[in-house]
Amino acid sequence: MNPVCLGVESSVRGQRWELRADPDDVDRLHKDTGLGRLESALLAGRGVTADDAEGFLDPKLRTSLPNPSSMQDIDKAVTRILDGMTAKENIWIFSDYDVDGGTSAAQMIRWGRALGYQFELYIPDRIKEGYGPSPEAFDKLKDQGADLVITLDCGAAAYAALHHAQVIDLPIVVIDHHLMDENAPPAFAIVNPNRPDDTSGLGHLAAAGLTFMLLVALQREAKARGLSADFDLTALLGLTALGTICDVVSLTGVNRTFVRQGLKVLSRNDNIGIAALSDIAEVTPPYTVYHAGFVLGPRLNAGGRIGQANMGAELLATENAQTAYAHAAELDRVNHKRRAMQDKILEEALSLAKRKASDPVIVVAMKEWHAGIIGIVAGRLKDRFDKPAIVIGIDEEGQAKGSGRSIKGVNLGAAISEAKAAGLLISGGGHAMAAGLTINASKIDDFGAFLNEKLEQSVELARANPRRFVDTILSVGALSEDLTEVIHSIGPYGMGNPQPVVVFADLRLTYAQRVKGTHIRFSFTDSGGQILSGICFRADETGLADALLDPNPASYHVIGYVKENSWKGRKRIDFQLLDMAPVP
Repeated sequence: MNPVCLGVESSVRGQRWELRADPDDVDRLHKDTGLGRLESALLAGRGVTADDAEGFLDPKLRTSLPNPSSMQDIDKAVTRILDGMTAKENIWIFSDYDVDGGTSAAQMIRWGRALGYQFELYIPDRIKEGYGPSPEAFDKLKDQGADLVITLDCGAAAYAALHHAQVIDLPIVVIDHHLMDENAPPAFAIVNPNRPDDTSGLGHLAAAGLTFMLLVALQREAKARGLSADFDLTALLGLTALGTICDVVSLTGVNRTFVRQGLKVLSRNDNIGIAALSDIAEVTPPYTVYHAGFVLGPRLNAGGRIGQANMGAELLATENAQTAYAHAAELDRVNHKRRAMQDKILEEALSLAKRKASDPVIVVAMKEWHAGIIGIVAGRLKDRFDKPAIVIGIDEEGQAKGSGRSIKGVNLGAAISEAKAAGLLISGGGHAMAAGLTINASKIDDFGAFLNEKLEQSVELARANPRRFVDTILSVGALSEDLTEVIHSIGPYGMGNPQPVVVFADLRLTYAQRVKGTHIRFSFTDSGGQILSGICFRADETGLADALLDPNPASYHVIGYVKENSWKGRKRIDFQLLDMAPVP
């Protein structure tokens, strides 16, 4: 167990605060590298040793990029794709409708265009067709003259569709990163670092990163064949970074390099689609993980959720300014519509969930909840109740689609698969942290009871000792641009490299006011009169609203993120509150 921070065993949110790094490890790294104590604390907390520190702080593609040929079937896939391009075959890209799929498709299209080849694009409609390939979709492509189909970010588990493709003599190359069974579906090639027989160690790649690796291999073989292949692949790293960030994969290994270097490429605004979308969203370079994940990503995803599924990929692939701005404006409009729908569904779902707050798993359902929104709402319920949550939307015919999100230590995907085997679901599956399902509305109550019985013990164990890791204790006076630069140097942050959490001790709450409904702006003051201002997002959902709005506020230790915010050329250092603990 890590050392407790400031003696906080149970905070307002019921968490034990623990130092992420042992102080002895911080001292050792500080001595061995000569880095500052804050840098040393952040690096030690992320398992970085003195030998690894230089490469971690300045990751280079030329030293961190693995050999693509280490992955099963990739050389076979490269040969087939280049043979098809050379023969002027009709090659279709079949991509997922999310940002990871869209950025993967755009990379392929842009590379092909540079070599004088035009890939065709097919992205299924989330509501009408669902995720991934189907026999009907492959029939459609075959009728349109497809000679080869490349699936991106999907296909590894599409057994029925790939068997059907074999029957109709349609060759398929699968490029996917999702988990798959021991028995692979039939395909000309399956490039998936998570296939059971792959030993590349690249299972943490998103589809966007996997596609970049495929293009490295394609470019290498194209040059060996004497084809014109002078295209600078690093120009695609912005798309690689965007897909990697939005798919929330671990930002370790080559993923860290993709994002670190890719954000620089993205910030050049060379991609006319990104430039148009940023203009519509009123953000300017340099782009950060925040811009990718919370400004650009949701707009690109909106088309796949409730709009036109292929619009995001087309925006990222186009060289036409008129098309770019038209798509960007439409995606922004649809995203506003998505947010309004999301707020309504969330309000209704929270009302139902509060009645089930004592259940190990929160399962809520209602008619007309949009299938493209329920996954977001499930994530919000999971955060609010610190329990697995499943949100189900029921259509007029009594068939329902659900989406679930889980907490660490509870394998929701396995439980969903067991429910399907028990005859409670029409279809369903996923992985430990997320799952999807289709169910007859009449079986929802039985399904909820099944899950609660199946997962009760694992949920109880997972929630037995809630902890919050913190990186360092700061004084209010330490807030400065120098501090944010040090924090920035350890980024990019995300899965596998968590945003640093800092602590300010013994502060008096002097101001708090609601903004935009569920958020609260606040100010704390230290003993010397220095003021710490910031915001607590979704304070009601996190349980911090009562403490912040208490008419007789106490003194608190507080933890959160320190961030430099830029808006229309103005910069300020802000604090995002995550938790608080009364000072004894």
